[in-house]
Amino acid sequence: MCRNIRQLHNFEPPATRDEVGAAALQYVRKVSGSTRPSQANQAAFDLAVAEVAAATQKLLDALVTAAPAKDREVEAAKARERAAIRYGRP
Repeated sequence: MCRNIRQLHNFEPPATRDEVGAAALQYVRKVSGSTRPSQANQAAFDLAVAEVAAATQKLLDALVTAAPAKDREVEAAKARERAAIRYGRP
């Protein structure tokens, strides 16, 4: 999985359309091997992003869990701490 795609399920507040769209864009970029498609491929690229975003939103809407929702700020702080350890920053 692409490192830039983050977990979107079970957060409070729920993932926004922008977050779902950003994840879809990263996925399509990874699969296509292109961050900026040519004009000839732009329509296909945009369609793929829209379809992946729709499928992702449908999945997120259908998932159920008994686990308590995660707090975005707490999870972000944990990620920053892991990065600091990984890259040797105080």
